[in-house]
Amino acid sequence: MKDKILGAKIEHMNKIAQYLQEHIDGEVLTSAKARDYFSTDASVLRVPPVMAIYPKNKNDVRKVARFTWQLAEKGHILPMTARGRGTDQTGAAIGKGIVLVFPAHMNRLLEMDTKAKMARVQPGALFRSFQETVQTHGYFLPSYPASLDYSTIGGAVANNSAGEKSLKYGSTREWVDQLEVVLANGEIIYTGRLSKRELNKKKGLATFEGEIYRQLDGLITDNWELIQHAAQSRAVSKNSSGYDLADVKRKDGSFDLTPLMVGSQGTLGIVTEAIVRLSPYSPQTELVVAEFASLDAAHDAISALLPLQPSALEMVDQNLLAFVNRLQPNKLKDLVSDELPALVLLVEFDDLKEKARRKGAKKALKVLEQLASRVKHSSNHEEQERLWNIRHSAAAVINFSEDSRSSLPIIEDGIVPHEYFQQYVKNVYALLEKYQLDVALWGHAGNANLHMQPLLDLGKVGDRQKVFKLMTEYYDMVLKLHGSIAAEHNDGRLRAPFAAKQHGEEMMTLFSQLKTIFDPYETLNPGVKTGTELKDLTGLLRNEYSIQHLADHLPRF
Repeated sequence: MKDKILGAKIEHMNKIAQYLQEHIDGEVLTSAKARDYFSTDASVLRVPPVMAIYPKNKNDVRKVARFTWQLAEKGHILPMTARGRGTDQTGAAIGKGIVLVFPAHMNRLLEMDTKAKMARVQPGALFRSFQETVQTHGYFLPSYPASLDYSTIGGAVANNSAGEKSLKYGSTREWVDQLEVVLANGEIIYTGRLSKRELNKKKGLATFEGEIYRQLDGLITDNWELIQHAAQSRAVSKNSSGYDLADVKRKDGSFDLTPLMVGSQGTLGIVTEAIVRLSPYSPQTELVVAEFASLDAAHDAISALLPLQPSALEMVDQNLLAFVNRLQPNKLKDLVSDELPALVLLVEFDDLKEKARRKGAKKALKVLEQLASRVKHSSNHEEQERLWNIRHSAAAVINFSEDSRSSLPIIEDGIVPHEYFQQYVKNVYALLEKYQLDVALWGHAGNANLHMQPLLDLGKVGDRQKVFKLMTEYYDMVLKLHGSIAAEHNDGRLRAPFAAKQHGEEMMTLFSQLKTIFDPYETLNPGVKTGTELKDLTGLLRNEYSIQHLADHLPRF
C-alpha cells in the first residue's frame, strides 16, 4: 500500500514538473541526484525537495508562484524555497517542495549609476564578482559577508548579512534601497518608501498587493507600541533575528516594505531584483594588529578603540591560533608571537583621505601601546594581506573534519551588547569545556559578535543529543546577556525554535500574523523563522556534515 501511495506521489510530481517545464524558460530538475544535491545547504540539516528549478527570468518565478498558489487554493500545498549558492547555515536554503536556484541564469549586474551611487542586480549574482565589478568604478557594497567568494547578493538580502566592515557601515538592510518581489500568488511588486498619500493609493488597489498594504498597515498601527518597544529592547549593534517591523511605518506616515523583506529569508516573497546603495571604495587602508596577554586587556582596548570608528575591529583567540598551527604550521609564521597571545585584534581604518586614516591609526597605536603585549602597524597592501591571514585562518576550523567529526555551525552567530563582551567569551569557554569540546573563537570584536563551530560527529547518538543541549544552553546564555541569537546569519529553521525566547510570545504572534498576511497558504519557505519547534529539527539533522558543494559549479543533472 505504501509503495502504491509513493508511486502515485512520484507520478503526480513528474506531471507537475513536466507541466512547469512546458511553461517556463528555465530548467526543471527532478532526478534523484538533483534532489539529493539541493537537500542540503551549509547547515547541519537535510530536507530533500521534490524538484529544483533554475528560473531564467522573473516571469519564470512569477509562473511558478502562480502555479503553487492555484494548487494551494485546491488544498495541495507545494512550497517554494529561494536559493543562491547554498551558504546559508540555518537551513533556510532547503525545503521540501520546489527549490528555486537563482545563480544559474539570474546572476547579472543589470545597471550601475555612479552619480546616484546605486546598482541594480539580480539575486543570483555572485557577491565576489559583483564587488570586483563595482570596485573598478570606485565603489563597493560594504556589508559583504565572509562567504562572499561563494555567496550571492540575493542570499545577503535574504539574511540581512553583515561582515568585517559592518562595524562602520552596518548590515545589508542599510544598503538596500528598493526590491522587485514576486508575491506568493505570482504578482510582482516594487518596494520603496511611500508617502502617506502613496500608501493610501496602494491600500486602494483591488489586488493581493493592495490587500497586503491594508492588512499590514492595520497590524502595525494596532501594535505600534509593542513593535517599537521590541525594537529598542536589545541594544546590540547587529540583529537579523525576527522581522524588522519597526522601520516599515514611520511617524511621518511613510511606509516601506523593503526593511521587512530584507532578512525575511524568502518567507514573505521572492526577490528577483535588488537596487542597492554603494559606498565610495578606498583600496588604501591602515591596519594595526595587536596581541594581548589577557582577555581583560583586550576588552579594555576594544572599549577604547570603538570611539575611533575603525572600519573593522576583528578578533581571533589563542585556541584558534593553536589549532591553525597544528594543522598548517607555516600559515601564521612570523605573523604572531611564538608564545601565542590570549587574543589578537585587527584594527582597520579605510577613510578616503590619507590624513584621516593615519590619524585613526596613530590614535589606535597610542591606545594599544598601553594595553597590548605586541603591536604591528602596516600601510602596505601586500603586508596587510598577510596580516589578514590571522583573521581569515578561521577557515581552517570551518572546513575541518577528522575521524568523522566536523566543525558544526550550530551556535555560530550570537551577539551581545559591547559591555558584556568579556563575560560572553568567558561563558562560551565554560560551556564548551562543560561538554568537553575543543574551543576556537573568532569574530567581530567591535560588535561583540562571536563565531565558533564545535567539533562533533553527527553519526553518533551522543553527539546528536549534544547538539540540542548545546544550542539550548548557548542561546539561553546569549539572551541572559541581553543579546541576540542571530547577528548576521538569521534564524532559518535552526534558530526558529529559540526565537520566542528572544522576542516574546506577543511578538511571535505578531510575526505569525505578518506571515499569514503575505503567505496565507504557507507556500513561501514554511518552517523558516517561524513555525518550527526543537523537536522538529531531530528528524532533519544530517548523519554527516560537509560543505563540499561550495566548491562545485551548479550541476546540470
